[in-house]
Amino acid sequence: MLELTFLGTGTSTGVPVIGCECATCQSRDSRDARLRASVLVQTPDTTILIDTSPDLRQQMLVARPPRIDAVLFTHAHADHTAGLDELRRFNILQGERIPVWATEATASDLEKRFSYAFDHSFSFFGGKPDLDLHIFDPGAPITVAGLDVTPIPINHGRLPIVGYRIGGLVYVTDVKTIPESSRAFLDAAEVMIVTALRRKEHVAHMNLDEALETIARHRPERAFLTHLAHEMGLYADVAPLLPSHVEIATDGLVVRLE
Repeated sequence: MLELTFLGTGTSTGVPVIGCECATCQSRDSRDARLRASVLVQTPDTTILIDTSPDLRQQMLVARPPRIDAVLFTHAHADHTAGLDELRRFNILQGERIPVWATEATASDLEKRFSYAFDHSFSFFGGKPDLDLHIFDPGAPITVAGLDVTPIPINHGRLPIVGYRIGGLVYVTDVKTIPESSRAFLDAAEVMIVTALRRKEHVAHMNLDEALETIARHRPERAFLTHLAHEMGLYADVAPLLPSHVEIATDGLVVRLE
């Protein structure tokens, strides 16, 4: 049994957007409120966090995971990494360092911005995050906290980033294009999660049509759209337009895979 929790399903601004008066940002429907994108992947024995959004403290207070066994990063942008400091609370609770996994480029950025988190000279846990950094090659399978994980090479505009395949789960956020060499990683998924930023085309993210085309090509049993911007429109207006096996992800949604 694999369980995925959507901690946040919004784009870099979150929804509502500061100072915006659009219908989505003024909506009272809780399904239209979105923290920055991050997910938990859990089995009975393991909890893996994908990305540390700026809203991580708030997300952890809601989800209440018992521990964090490892963190996987998709890329180094602030909306996916800026909450890294909140991991220090789990260092205290667990009394140990937490392994984090990233590409070489993302790892280099993390070491520059959060150098203190990788300094192991302190004799106690809790004053700061205490993390062990592991670097992987995109496309090469790795074992993370006992789970088999494949980092999927994808493109965020012109920036090479990664999604992840964990068993029957495919998670590809911030994606604009998928190299043909990566397509096989997306096939035969039980659950696929993919970016659908808005209806209008965007230079660095799939829009709604592109996301639906990707889902149709790879034919997962179920699919969820994430990393939505306020320009997508109201949940109540967009959800009825989708195929029956495709849903808009919402913050706090839990999906179970066999």
